[in-house]
Amino acid sequence: MASKTTLNAKNLEALGAERLAQLLIEISTGDAAAKRRLRLALAGTHGPKEAAREITKRLTSIARARAFVDWQNRKPLVKDLETQRSAIMEQIAPRDPREALALLWRFMGLATPIFERCDDGSGIVIDIFHQACADLGEVARAAAPDPEALARQVLDALRGNGFGQYDGLIDIIAPALGPGGVARLKELVEDLGRTPVPVPPKSEWHAVGWGSGGTRYAHEMEEHARRSTVEMALKDIADAQGDVDGFIAQYDPKTRKVPKIAAEIARRLLAAGRAAEALGFIERAEVKEARWIPAEWQDARLGVLEALDRKDEAQAFRWACFARDLSVEHLRAYLKRLPDFDDIEAEERAMAHAAAHPGLLPALGFFLDWPSPDHAARLLIDRHGEIDGDHYEFLVPAAEALSDRHPLAATLALRAMIDFTLSKARSKRYGYAARHLASCADLAGRIENFAPVETHDAYAARLKSEHGRKSGFWGHFA
Repeated sequence: MASKTTLNAKNLEALGAERLAQLLIEISTGDAAAKRRLRLALAGTHGPKEAAREITKRLTSIARARAFVDWQNRKPLVKDLETQRSAIMEQIAPRDPREALALLWRFMGLATPIFERCDDGSGIVIDIFHQACADLGEVARAAAPDPEALARQVLDALRGNGFGQYDGLIDIIAPALGPGGVARLKELVEDLGRTPVPVPPKSEWHAVGWGSGGTRYAHEMEEHARRSTVEMALKDIADAQGDVDGFIAQYDPKTRKVPKIAAEIARRLLAAGRAAEALGFIERAEVKEARWIPAEWQDARLGVLEALDRKDEAQAFRWACFARDLSVEHLRAYLKRLPDFDDIEAEERAMAHAAAHPGLLPALGFFLDWPSPDHAARLLIDRHGEIDGDHYEFLVPAAEALSDRHPLAATLALRAMIDFTLSKARSKRYGYAARHLASCADLAGRIENFAPVETHDAYAARLKSEHGRKSGFWGHFA
């Protein structure tokens, strides 16, 4: 049972309304954010209109702000924005969805001025606007606005989507627009597509940047944004209408051969029951000479082959995907579809293929993900001369995973990182290298045979001989 002094709602109720009010005044003194929350709560008791006025005042204030917000003082802004968004959804939307919809549009309008003065390297701020964008769909369905007006608002929003705050808006808002509203939005977008940005007299061209093609002018950037908006909107509208051909039409024949685009087209054709056409797009994609094949294209091809009941081809392709990329997912899917006992032989063949892969680190990553620590250990021992100590993102987890049962393999991974750090004089890594050497010393007592490499004592002595003047490293042992 919780103590009577535990801070929870039930215990605080015992203080009574008057004492709680006094405490809230004391606590909020000097805390602008707390005061704003209290004012919002008070406004909410007088109805949604009063709460809306309070939110509107705060949104106006945020829009007018000009101070730059860096990562160190971003937290108050995030808290403020989330407070306003939550108030719209919790205090106003349930009682007055039309008012809430107007406020959400206003809230979304803050994105551009905020991002022009805010460092959002962590993505926390854009996440709030993406949530508010999702809220638009929910509230718009409840508010049931005029489809024509809503379609125009959506187009205006998409034209101002400079920071990605409205990404996914058409899919989000389509249920509220209804079929007629979506069709009207398509007409508006097509009208925009037929209306190029006017080119001003050359004397009035305004330079806004420079690139490989030379000077970039404001009207050129605006025209590029217009075309991009139209292209993306028509794709999303086609998806909302279930119009696969309309989606395909947004890509020229050459672009349709890009593997990732071909996969998007095939996925939509497959969902529409047009698997044979989907296979055509997949097979025409330019993948033969590609050094990297998108997983989306591989998955789409497998989906199409399965839909066409070409299961043997699908199995052969799964193995090819594994053999090429050492893909754990494709190998698991391949083995799952084999008869009993055949999968054991196939897995052994897969392990041998991975062990012989020309890239040591991809093979190591595969064995760790499978997982097969025995194979990973054998790989490191047999091919220890190929270990690149710069890739600590592979070697650190490998050493951790192998240290209990395979101390020699773990030692080889640690030594590779130590050798790289010292030979390249990467002073910022000296602390890590010192800890790795200490780990090697701990592991040495459990290694019966160091072959084919030198013992720990011999290794440590060689390090001292070759790198004895690197005091930044040896100082960690003082």
